Amino acid sequence: MPTPIRRLLRISPQQLRAFEATARLLSVTRAARELHVSQPTVSVQLKQLSELVGEPLLEAQGRGIRLTHAGQALLETVGDIGACWQRFETRLADLRGLLRGTLRIAAVTTAEYFVPDLLGPFGVQHPGIEIELAVENRDRVIERLHRQADDLAVMMLPPQDLPLHSMPFRDNPLVVIAGHDHRLAGVHGPIPLSDLGHERWLMREPGSGTRWVAEAHFASRRFAPRVAMSLGSNEALKHAVGAGLGLAVISALAIGDTQAGPSRGAPSSPWVCLPVEGFPIARQWSLVWRSDAALSAPARQFVTYLSQGAG
Repeated sequence: MPTPIRRLLRISPQQLRAFEATARLLSVTRAARELHVSQPTVSVQLKQLSELVGEPLLEAQGRGIRLTHAGQALLETVGDIGACWQRFETRLADLRGLLRGTLRIAAVTTAEYFVPDLLGPFGVQHPGIEIELAVENRDRVIERLHRQADDLAVMMLPPQDLPLHSMPFRDNPLVVIAGHDHRLAGVHGPIPLSDLGHERWLMREPGSGTRWVAEAHFASRRFAPRVAMSLGSNEALKHAVGAGLGLAVISALAIGDTQAGPSRGAPSSPWVCLPVEGFPIARQWSLVWRSDAALSAPARQFVTYLSQGAG
């Protein structure tokens, strides 16, 4: 009977990549697009893999697909294989005494305004490290933490249902912005939140950490905003506010305003910060990683780098 290693070697890396992408995206078309291959190629690889396993891995669900029990078990096994290989790379780097390898970081969308500034000097200090940065909304970053797709993650609200280490390293105040021509744009005194009940509010998409914090903040004050639009990025949010479509809660970092004071905004900016009672909302950025898995040597070095004040 073939050994487990021999049975594993019957499966090609291309088949595993096709399966992992399809299982994660639950779409053969999107998996093919991500892998830069044709849809028939992915379908063939999935069929071959299913035949090798001896069980169907995917099944139809309405207009989409879902994992079978065997498919879910295989996906977890693929994750275990990746984690084992990462541990081997960590041990190998330690044996060599060299800081080489790959640093995989996921960051929520608002963090894209400063994370590259952190990675730049780190990369210069450690030219042997290749850096992979994935920028997603909060829900997607949490999903990546669940399957251990990254060494580290930068986010505002670490989930409570995972074994994690969390290291706060930077303030992230959330402010209310309005268009320069808004009737409240010139107000300097505190604006009661209750006075904004008839305003149109623009929000980040569901799954965004900024939206989660804003909704919790409003609920704690028994305020129900009139949400007129949801947008998938901070840039879209800023442009919509500048166009006069409504008010928005946004990270001060996203508008280049780390002071988050009232009525701020460069003269050339199409928006201003409003001095709304209860704002800015004080939050912090945290670097998080799984506490039940060994960090790679590059990840350990980045944690040290950030803890020494790089943020």
